Amino acid sequence: MIDPTSSTTRLGPPGAAGVPASAVVPTGRRPVAAAFRALVALAALTGIVLDAIDSDDLGRLFSYFTVQSNIAVAVTFAWAAHRAWTARPALSPRITGAALLYISITGLVFHFVLSNDSSGFSMTSERTPLESVANQLLHTVTPLAAAFDWLVLTAPGGFLLRHAWQWLAYPLLYFPFALLRGALLAPGTEGRYPYPFLDVDLHGYAGILGNAVVFGLAFYVLALALTLLDRIRPHLRSPRNRISSLGSGPLK
Repeated sequence: MIDPTSSTTRLGPPGAAGVPASAVVPTGRRPVAAAFRALVALAALTGIVLDAIDSDDLGRLFSYFTVQSNIAVAVTFAWAAHRAWTARPALSPRITGAALLYISITGLVFHFVLSNDSSGFSMTSERTPLESVANQLLHTVTPLAAAFDWLVLTAPGGFLLRHAWQWLAYPLLYFPFALLRGALLAPGTEGRYPYPFLDVDLHGYAGILGNAVVFGLAFYVLALALTLLDRIRPHLRSPRNRISSLGSGPLK
């Protein structure tokens, strides 16, 4: 399998010299993509820093899926910005798709579950000004920005069906992490479990197992939806970025 992040591609029969990918697909600095991705990384980092400043329990803060997924976004987008600015090939869709899925989970769960009083798992509370700004950055700005980058600044067709279940490794591992952390903390500790649907004290182990199955299936459906949409969405990049000219011929 060819590494999509590799800067060279071998053409011709075995033993032929490696030909730089730039000889096949013209590459160049992509300043707009680089600047946008740097801003997304900065937004994620700013939200985390603001939350950290206003937090009296950093261990609890960094146990949240929200913070962890935004760390993934900050690292991924900073890396992608560097590659776009230095005219290197784009990151592997396996990596960018994982970051997109995780931050999409963060945004959707927050807006439709944790901020929804009718969901049964709401976490509405009074927030300080710093918390309010951080909340918007981490739950709204970064998910929307990641979706925009995927739809407008990224070529379609990179996500594969096998990626959908591979991306679930982290959300599935987060479940035992949250339970283990809660088991190690004393009963009654504030924020013992990061989210209401993972709170053993409220729902018991059987209840949270059922919640985990429901959320896990929903996350898999979301991963499949992103994969399928990536394969059918139009290519919005400029015609000058195409492999060949606009003249006749099958390769565009």
